[in-house]
Amino acid sequence: MLITVKRMTVSQERSELNSERQIRVLFPFSSSSAMSSPAEFYHSLPPITKAYGTICVLATASYHLGLYHPIHIALLYGQVFYRFQVWRLLTNFFFLGPFSINFGIRLLMILRYGVQLESGPFDRRTADFLWMMIFGSFTLLVLSAIPVFWSPFLAVPLVFMLLYVWSREFPNAQINIYGLVALKAFYLPWAMLGLDVIFGSPLIPDLLGIIAGHLFYFLTVLHPLAGGKNILRTPVWVNKLVARWRIGARPISRGQPANDNNPQQQERNTGVAFRGRSYRLNG
Repeated sequence: MLITVKRMTVSQERSELNSERQIRVLFPFSSSSAMSSPAEFYHSLPPITKAYGTICVLATASYHLGLYHPIHIALLYGQVFYRFQVWRLLTNFFFLGPFSINFGIRLLMILRYGVQLESGPFDRRTADFLWMMIFGSFTLLVLSAIPVFWSPFLAVPLVFMLLYVWSREFPNAQINIYGLVALKAFYLPWAMLGLDVIFGSPLIPDLLGIIAGHLFYFLTVLHPLAGGKNILRTPVWVNKLVARWRIGARPISRGQPANDNNPQQQERNTGVAFRGRSYRLNG
């Protein structure tokens, strides 16, 4: 499931501009970061995405070193409730599988969609992004308790949830799949789901991610836009946790004077878990 950009044509200015736009969408890192060293690139990543991606890499590396067997961290509710192995409720979110092409693709999805979300809509709102991850994880645990939706590892569904939320935040981004099919980002989760079906990958993890992502999007965007109350505000304890550990950028305080000409700053001060807005998909 590789996503590539269109090849630029030198002779046509419009095609060149479209290609540059696609490059900016598909690769959220600036040209300066692309030319930086791996260490500089790693340190430039936003905190939550960097931490999650790092733990996933370390979990797979530890598996290949023989430090543990995946069965010991898998989500087995019988072991959780009858043998009190509660760590399984957390550890299953960090195993993306052994080192392989699929592992690389999932890790790149974290780097792309997680970075774009945390550096874009959730910029200076680290607590809100962390709360989205926590809510998504809890939703996946509940869904996985249903036998038909059970999955031993929920890392892939969590990554797919990031993809779904990203597709709603950047719905008009033009992307290509394998250089063959061009579509808007709004439809990307379903296209990736179809590719997994074609390539014989499990269907349930992708569906779990879509359900969790849509539930978060509905509660934080669609329901408030329809006049309902936002019932998914970031809890105080999450804000205190981020402040205590000094994770991410310092949020804008309520006492700080806001710039009336900056709508993004006004939206950050609302304190909602996700900025609600609607999009047109025809342009």
